Amino acid sequence: MTVLETNAAVAWLADQRPAMQEALATLVNIDSGSYDKAGTDAVASAMAGWLNAAGIATEHRSAPADGDVLLTHLPGANPTAAPVVLMGHRDTVFPTGTVAQRPWRVEGDLGYGPGVADMKSGLVLQCFVMMALQKLPPLPFPLRGLFTADEEIGSQNGRVAIQTHARGARAVFNSEPGRVSGNLVTERKGGATFLIEVTGRAAHAGVNHADGASAIAALAHLVIALHALTDYSTGITTNVGLVSGGMSTNTVAPTAQAKLDVRFRTLAEREAVFAHIHALVAQPPQVPGTQVRITQTSESMPFELHSSQALMQRYQHSAAEVGFAVDGEATGGCSDAGLTGSLGVPTLCGVGPVGGKAHTDAEYCHLDTLVPRAQALVKTILGLAELA
Repeated sequence: MTVLETNAAVAWLADQRPAMQEALATLVNIDSGSYDKAGTDAVASAMAGWLNAAGIATEHRSAPADGDVLLTHLPGANPTAAPVVLMGHRDTVFPTGTVAQRPWRVEGDLGYGPGVADMKSGLVLQCFVMMALQKLPPLPFPLRGLFTADEEIGSQNGRVAIQTHARGARAVFNSEPGRVSGNLVTERKGGATFLIEVTGRAAHAGVNHADGASAIAALAHLVIALHALTDYSTGITTNVGLVSGGMSTNTVAPTAQAKLDVRFRTLAEREAVFAHIHALVAQPPQVPGTQVRITQTSESMPFELHSSQALMQRYQHSAAEVGFAVDGEATGGCSDAGLTGSLGVPTLCGVGPVGGKAHTDAEYCHLDTLVPRAQALVKTILGLAELA
């Protein structure tokens, strides 16, 4: 791309703040919790409408077998070349009905509403980045949009689409919100959840206590051992956050259950902590007569620093040309960037507009970052085009 063409895309975006803000209001005012398929479909429909009007092809594959994904596509001069992927999720953590209670509103330069930062502002940004690039001569590679619908609940279906459509990509840009600091995300922990089920033997707590085998007691011993695996020096944390069990206060508990959250920074740490967990479960229970079963119920892969370093340097250069400074930072929260990073694809996360207080009633987006963050991403993608 020539300097004039690059400047034309950046200049077009400079005038899009009102349109971007209007689009953000539209998406925020759609309830799209992870379990609200009508809502996540409506978000896909709105995005597809904007992109189709700009001459950009879209396809909504709504069957879970395909990951319920909205795909968008600019073919590029060489449609078979490794693509650049713009990634995001259409779901939020908020239940249906939240919009009626607190719809989109603007106070000063802040936009508020369910999912405004995480990550409807990022979806708007990705759409406008594609529109800007559509106005230029074809890139030397395809540009693909990949927008899933279940990231907030572990991407059980979304990972199918990500592994299918992002594998082998030239680069992936995930539009989670920019951090409160203004930084992008260059490293994230991975995480997994496990269901622990313990069976014991019921007995009357007063008449024949010795005949019982308390599942709750066995679980308590196991919880202490699991929590002892936490190692802050490596970033590994284990947390049993939910427990239940028993029949009554005067019955030795025949059953107990717990849910375990595990976090890790690298794939190597993942393997190590998983091995320790399974070794603990495999040991004879501390309470004779009880049995323990563990089932993994979800997982997000870690987003390691080596996946993001080269792209971060390119983005920093582009941001400086736009007029802002930015660094990368690590966070303990998981995202789909871990999935693409674990595939060996260069990935950068947090390229969306700056926002904060995600997953709360006070969630906000800095509206004055809509345009410059889009401009920086366009320049970064065009920089990759110069290498192709």
